Amino acid sequence: MIVSIPDVVPPGRLAGAGHPVFSLPCGLRLRPWARDDAPVLAASCHDPDVQHWNRPGHLTLDAARERIARWEERRQAEEAVIWAIAEPDGDRPVGLIGMADVDLRDGSAEFLYWLLPAGRGRGAMVDAVARVSRWALEDLGLHRLRITHSVANAASCAVATRTGFALEGTLRSALLHADGWHDEHLHARVQGDPPPVEQAGREAN
Repeated sequence: MIVSIPDVVPPGRLAGAGHPVFSLPCGLRLRPWARDDAPVLAASCHDPDVQHWNRPGHLTLDAARERIARWEERRQAEEAVIWAIAEPDGDRPVGLIGMADVDLRDGSAEFLYWLLPAGRGRGAMVDAVARVSRWALEDLGLHRLRITHSVANAASCAVATRTGFALEGTLRSALLHADGWHDEHLHARVQGDPPPVEQAGREAN
């Protein structure tokens, strides 16, 4: 007998939920990228850390506008959801966080994120990953979230660990960077995993 396994998240839930906006404990907020943010997105490609760890390529203003438009198309197609990490005053983006490789049928997604210098040193990425994780697991209904990063990227490893993403193993020679092939850490958080005590307290505020 063939047993039909239902989708973990019903089709249409991500697209139908709209694009949520979140305030973070660090004072920043998460919001959708807008066409007017294209200069910041294009400039981010020239930041050495963003370029090295994320490989965004080099974007013209027109290419940045096209990428922002494509992010909304991918959200509507339920393939990804991307936020700007923005200052509350002036609303200028200082970073990006999102979930790509969204698979509603199997209930999984993978994080991507980066911060510009203006957003660093404030605990912003820990707050952002924790907030998006809570939304993805509790509201959207995904079952498993992943973070992968180069083993040389200690800052990203710290973000994953502090937000309750258990280290599951190392993917050997998994991603090509400008300086060669890097091994990658694989972290994951699944339904039922408790958030770290430190972050649970921050999310409650």
